[in-house]
Amino acid sequence: MPFLTAQWRFLAMANYAIDPAALVPSIPPGTELDLRDGNAYVSVVGFLFLNTRVWGVPVPLHRDFEEVNLRFYVRRDGPDGPRRGVAFVKEIVPRRAVAALARLLYGENYVALPMRHTHDLQGEELKRDGSVEYGWRHCGEWNRLRVRTAGGAARPAAGSMEEFIAEHYWGYAAAGGCAVEYRVEHPPWTVRRAAEVDLRCNAAELYGAQFAEALSRPPDSAFVAEGSAVTVHAGCRI
Repeated sequence: MPFLTAQWRFLAMANYAIDPAALVPSIPPGTELDLRDGNAYVSVVGFLFLNTRVWGVPVPLHRDFEEVNLRFYVRRDGPDGPRRGVAFVKEIVPRRAVAALARLLYGENYVALPMRHTHDLQGEELKRDGSVEYGWRHCGEWNRLRVRTAGGAARPAAGSMEEFIAEHYWGYAAAGGCAVEYRVEHPPWTVRRAAEVDLRCNAAELYGAQFAEALSRPPDSAFVAEGSAVTVHAGCRI
């Protein structure tokens, strides 16, 4: 049975080129940076967890919540060929139990902070020219990631930045001198391009001084992915 099933919806992704040296201490053992045209990237990602089930069981008061994370991109050679995945610098959720479980099972750097969100919806879908915003309270102040979109949703073009960012189907986390690897299943997502991005946070306090410069400038790319049902499989050490 899968460890977790849920809907991941309205994923706001702001993507920044960064000096690879800033990521070296965080690279899980057994993996290497996944570069695009020789560049390393980090992404600030905000999204909704909906209808969450752990080992098939819905947990009261923990089914629907926000997450904001800072992630980067790695790869390793698996028995079935190259595996492209993500590794996380920090993940923020509003539920202490969710953070504790993720730290215990996957070694992920989850923290629990007060959170909120707003979306411009038409029915259950994002408006054609709408916005999504995720907020989290840190050091007594509200931080936010807000992305305003323009145009309709479409599959990312082959070889595009959107495809590179969105289509990673493995997760990796450092744990006790080795790494935990887990598979994430979901169909390819449609995305909407960003017309405006507003990231407000004290990156040095939240993530570390090595991320402050990259996250202080406009993103190199940004978009909102519509999202879908996802399945996260139990992890194994590599």
